[in-house]
Amino acid sequence: MKVGFCGLGVMGSPMARHLASKSHEVVVYNRNTEKAKQWVDKNGGKFALTPREVGEQCDVVMVCVGNDDDVRSVVFGAPSAKSLSASSKSVENGLLAGLKPGTVLVDHTTASATLARELSAACSAKNVGFIDAPVSGGQAGAENGALTVMCGCDDQKVFDRVRPVFDAYAKACQRMGDAGAGQLTKMVNQICIAGVVSGLAEALNFAMRAGLDADQVVEVISKGAAQSWQMENRSKTMVRDQFDFGFAVEWMRKDLGICFDEAKNNGADLTMT
Repeated sequence: MKVGFCGLGVMGSPMARHLASKSHEVVVYNRNTEKAKQWVDKNGGKFALTPREVGEQCDVVMVCVGNDDDVRSVVFGAPSAKSLSASSKSVENGLLAGLKPGTVLVDHTTASATLARELSAACSAKNVGFIDAPVSGGQAGAENGALTVMCGCDDQKVFDRVRPVFDAYAKACQRMGDAGAGQLTKMVNQICIAGVVSGLAEALNFAMRAGLDADQVVEVISKGAAQSWQMENRSKTMVRDQFDFGFAVEWMRKDLGICFDEAKNNGADLTMT
């Protein structure tokens, strides 16, 4: 299958690499063209100079960028938050302008459910399928091809058609409902992670201030009900005051901001978050 990938960051680059390793014909785009060239030199495939060129060549196109504004910039050629307006040329070069009827746009960005519904409607108007498909598992999950993909899609047949493609980099993938449901599920995921990480950090600080050996404490309590992925993968580095790796705090703050915005709409109490 001809698959496009827009966004070659810490998540997108390894995800696209897994697609290429599964014999898909991959076309990549990155705002930094040199980075796209380097990716192709290492992994094969082709690079495009604009998102539109990716859409014109592919059956399915994945987008994995930073936030709502970045997604709009790629898909619609819309201005970023730093610019005042989009030129007609940038709109013409947007991904949606190049997608053909029957193709599918997949957004792997963690973004708002509102944007997902907006993208779904815009794609539907062109007879293009759409799936919002945020992922969980972090950089390690992307590198190891072991991500969890949470999907929202208005058409089960569209999801079923693209589902096998996700297997290149996912250990689990499920359609959660219509457009936006994938992003809403990712919000639940981030709320859970934020709570567990905060609790773990406070607990380890308590242990150390109490004069306990934090490593021994973790070894014992990880055998009981307190055990979690965060404890298994983050406790040892927390104890050693090592935090400069993995998922950046600024991205978690961005994700939780999306959660708070959605909570205003549905009335959910996020006091602990």
